Amino acid sequence: MKTKFFERVKWLKRNVKLLVLLLVVLFLLFISCSLPDGGGAQLAMALVTGVAGGKHVVDGPLTTDVTREAAPELLLNEIDRQIVKIRPMATPVDQLSRCAGSKHAGSMIVDYHNVDTKPTSAKLRTSYVAPATEDDVDSDASRVKLYTDNDNIFDATDTILVQGVSGYNADGTLSSNELVLYVTSRDEEGGIYAMPVNGKKIGDLENCMPSLSSGTTLIRMGRAASELDVMSPQFESLPQKARQFCQIFKMQIEQSTLQKLSNKEVPWTMSDQEEAAIYDMRLGMEKSFLFGVKNRIWDPIKKENVMFTGGIWHQAGKTFNYDEDSLTQESVIDMMREAFTGNAGSKRKILLGGSGLIGSLNKLNYTKVVTAAESVTKWGIDFNQLRSKFGTLYVLLSEIFDEVGMADNGLIIDPQYLQKYSHIPFTTESLDLKKSGVRNVDALVLTEASCLVLRYPKAHMRIVMQ
Repeated sequence: MKTKFFERVKWLKRNVKLLVLLLVVLFLLFISCSLPDGGGAQLAMALVTGVAGGKHVVDGPLTTDVTREAAPELLLNEIDRQIVKIRPMATPVDQLSRCAGSKHAGSMIVDYHNVDTKPTSAKLRTSYVAPATEDDVDSDASRVKLYTDNDNIFDATDTILVQGVSGYNADGTLSSNELVLYVTSRDEEGGIYAMPVNGKKIGDLENCMPSLSSGTTLIRMGRAASELDVMSPQFESLPQKARQFCQIFKMQIEQSTLQKLSNKEVPWTMSDQEEAAIYDMRLGMEKSFLFGVKNRIWDPIKKENVMFTGGIWHQAGKTFNYDEDSLTQESVIDMMREAFTGNAGSKRKILLGGSGLIGSLNKLNYTKVVTAAESVTKWGIDFNQLRSKFGTLYVLLSEIFDEVGMADNGLIIDPQYLQKYSHIPFTTESLDLKKSGVRNVDALVLTEASCLVLRYPKAHMRIVMQ
């Protein structure tokens, strides 16, 4: 008996895997026979409608597929609860004006004054022909009368550099220095009397005025007084008056009481709405500050005047035209020369440009003459630098130019002469529309009445593609 028992145990040990496999097959056959339509139908048939319309699962496990079919909103999808606040474009002009500070304006109409500089050059209107020989001299050959296109910029004792005309040495030979004149007086009827400082020699007559052709440029230099002079011709300067209008910028935000109390999928409050509204308001102000037209018109509906501010694009005193096909490093040098010379502006200015202009500048290969330096942060804005011997430009893309169809244009601003005036500083005011019986909402109004002016127009320059 014991022998047969041990033999059966050994047989079971040898065939245990086969027995397990047989049991699994029998189990699957049993399941298949008990479900006439297959296992998938069992899950479908497991949903039973309750007496009140609910769903019940019978004869099967509760799976995610069954749950989504019976109660679609029960299982939550993954929700990113951080709201991405899209900022499609920057507002550099508005940012600059706020960082630099604004002056309070006591009226919506702002009158400001610019002190201009006295012109430094004029051109000869008529030619002067010097005598050929000493015998031809019928008057003083050293003191002659010259007629320019702007005699009033010259006074007695002024010295004048004659551009492109060589002076003379004492022996009568041509000098490497340019001709310099000394103004003795100005004729009230027109013209100035001048003497050469390094004039030519005609026969035995020394320091005579050489011939000067029409259109020659005369550049005013410093005054030269004699030993006994205690006085000098007077110099006075009067400021020039200009006018700008402040524009009232407004934005209103409302949220109903029920909206405020309701649960939200993401945290979206009145403060978030206010931030988005402020950004949209600043975008509109940026466009008005750049390209607005100064005017005052009558609104027939409101029965009152509406004032519009003028953009600084129209206030700039210079324009540089360029051709897209010929934009090279040489033309960039010409642009920077025009921007930094002929005015009393600073040597660090800001270039705001559309994507076309900025793209063209980025395509250039710069050398040591003009260099594209590392970025720098000023007034809370990251700029790229463009350096030359004339000065440094802080370059920034402004998508506002793209928006208004001026992607290939730009504006060079001297921040030293950019001034903001505010009649009503940026304020927020809560409106109680509930007590007034208008609406059951929380309301907030954002208001600013302001304008921008360029105090010295020639320090700023438009860049326009032809």
